[in-house]
Amino acid sequence: MEKFFIIANCEKDEGLKISRKAEAYLKSKGKMCTIGAEKSCERDADNHYTDASAIPEGVECVIVLGGDGTLLHAARDVVDRQIPLLGINLGTLGYLAEIDHSNIESALNHLMLDEYVVSLKERGIHLVYDEYTIEKRMMLSGRVFHQGELMARDVALNDIVIGREGPLRVTRFHNFVNEEFLNSYTADGIIISTATGSTAYSLSAGGPIIQPNAQMMMITPICPHTLNQRSIIFGAEDEIVIEMSDNKRLAEERIATFDGEISRKVITGDRIVVRRSEKVSQFIKTNKLSFLQRIRNKM
Repeated sequence: MEKFFIIANCEKDEGLKISRKAEAYLKSKGKMCTIGAEKSCERDADNHYTDASAIPEGVECVIVLGGDGTLLHAARDVVDRQIPLLGINLGTLGYLAEIDHSNIESALNHLMLDEYVVSLKERGIHLVYDEYTIEKRMMLSGRVFHQGELMARDVALNDIVIGREGPLRVTRFHNFVNEEFLNSYTADGIIISTATGSTAYSLSAGGPIIQPNAQMMMITPICPHTLNQRSIIFGAEDEIVIEMSDNKRLAEERIATFDGEISRKVITGDRIVVRRSEKVSQFIKTNKLSFLQRIRNKM
């Protein structure tokens, strides 16, 4: 790789010290690198941190310094450019951003090898470039309908969450899969997640952990008013519809969020249609840790 772009969470990379160190290291190796972090502390009207159009043409890797949240923002912002992301963990959990900032030079060395061999992995999930891999992660496409009219649409890497807004009261959801009624939940909210998102909000709500490159979707209720609480897993090609159920407050508002950032208000009768997105996020992996090893390290 020859051209790099850096996105940093400037609240965690104070003074952009780590960003500038990475930039200097890459340039010392004859590579091109641009820091776009100055804008990453400010969000535009759609809550985006990064202006993807500001990323120079020909960039082969976006280096993201921050926590999982920063990497989620970056994945959404650059998804249309389909540029692989390398996550450097300056946060705490690091399920997505797996590389510690103390190992940044070692990770970058993997990306600067002059000789590499490209081979396709089974099912086309991975592309192998010598000592690093590019892992493709499934994303969700969510559309919000009001009285049959499309009001909003967006994509999510982790999850789409529909929850209550305002007074503390449970709300009711009718759930459909492939146009067939599944069930109803009376709960604080409902989570539709990818396998990547299984270690995020869904995990906190009692959902299972799924290998992140698996192609599937999962419904997890949030604090359901029931003696049984189970997540339900569906195939990647299924279509999930969540309908805001009728109740006495016809104008009661809920809120749908995409990866915890983009929010859309919904009311009784509205529908959120969730399918597999045609877009994918690409993450660069430079270590040999298996998924099980990473999980053990977080326990």
